[in-house]
Amino acid sequence: MEVNQISERESFSSKFSFILSCIGSAVGLGNVWMFSWRLGKYGGAAFLIPYFLFVFILGTTGLMGEFALGRSKGKGSMGAIKEILDDKKIAGSSIISVIPTLGVCGIFLFYNVVVGWVLKYFSMSVVSNFRNIDVETYLDSFLGSSQTIIWLAIAVTITTVILTFGVSKGIEKANNIMMPTLFIVFIILLIRSVTLPGASEGIKYLLIPKWSYLLDPTTWVMALGQAFFTVSLNGAGMVVYGSYIDRNLDIPSSAINTAFYDSLSAILAAFIIIPAAFAFGLDPASGPTLLFITVPTIFKSMVGGHLFGAIFFVSIIFAAISSTINMMEATTEAFMYKTNFNRRKSVIFIGIVSFIIAIPLTLNIDLFGKFSDLVTIYIAPFGTVIAAIVFFWIYGIENARKEINMGAKKPLGKWFEPLAKYVFVLVSAAVIILGAVYGGIG
Repeated sequence: MEVNQISERESFSSKFSFILSCIGSAVGLGNVWMFSWRLGKYGGAAFLIPYFLFVFILGTTGLMGEFALGRSKGKGSMGAIKEILDDKKIAGSSIISVIPTLGVCGIFLFYNVVVGWVLKYFSMSVVSNFRNIDVETYLDSFLGSSQTIIWLAIAVTITTVILTFGVSKGIEKANNIMMPTLFIVFIILLIRSVTLPGASEGIKYLLIPKWSYLLDPTTWVMALGQAFFTVSLNGAGMVVYGSYIDRNLDIPSSAINTAFYDSLSAILAAFIIIPAAFAFGLDPASGPTLLFITVPTIFKSMVGGHLFGAIFFVSIIFAAISSTINMMEATTEAFMYKTNFNRRKSVIFIGIVSFIIAIPLTLNIDLFGKFSDLVTIYIAPFGTVIAAIVFFWIYGIENARKEINMGAKKPLGKWFEPLAKYVFVLVSAAVIILGAVYGGIG
């Protein structure tokens, strides 16, 4: 029965397209916005040591689990988790199974608000308005204004239109264009950034390890949070993409490729932003304002900044939209599962409702902050834990490894079972606790 469900379901046309779409989901604003300043703030190259450890040991474990969970049942997160819980006659399956989807839906709501800001800044870069505004004060005057509603609507509309075309003609085609273009643009911008006068200090800042930071637990905590959230682990987004692959696809290889290219994009972004910040005497560890104040200030001051600013914000749009595609697809697939509506009706409905619900978030920055904290600190990580427990414990770790190894050129050995069942699940739970203690680590 499960094989038939998978064969009748929309699917990616190839492993390459699947990986590009997964990279698109993983490569988001966090790669540019958060990774750059965290890399600088927490020890430069030293930060990469715990980051790579967590990404390639725990991040890939989580990705393999979520891909295989979706493929095993031929359903997205809600349907797959509910089916496993119902098979084991575990009470509360309807409530438990909806939590990961609620998490990714919540991210979609506030994420679109930020995408709207990016679109606005792109429009300004195109018309060269960075030269006509006070970059330091403009963001505060723009946030919470009625203008943001228009840009929110544009952000939601772009993703909605793409998803109406389905998996192969929508998700796949969009990512097949956006992801290669994103990396090409990043390389162009990187070359421009590192050749700026004074950029060498920024390169040293990134490459020379500050080993003392490895003795600070906060460095490891932030690296853990960055690793988990950068590969888009939330118990829903990667599960739904996994439900669109066939049984011959190599899941371990796909997970490793996703983690590698996602990390590469983050490092490229850091080498675009940080050297340029040093070249113009700006604070490279300025936190979230890096993207909307520091970067526009750089392009405002740079020779040819008008062109490079437009190119930069195009790349950020691609990174952001490729992520919202995944978030909306996870939400839409769950809605289709519950209602049996067709794709077009479901996508349009989710798009309209998401836009309406997000309006208060775009008009009230305090509400935006509280809502995004609730989702990213508690609900989304809880979704990761639920999916991991359901797949690695309730479905069974031996069954899980068997599903992951199906189609793998290099099957995982028995060593994977304690890693996934105990280490990954416990660390995923720790992410929630640490997020609460630190006020957010992802």
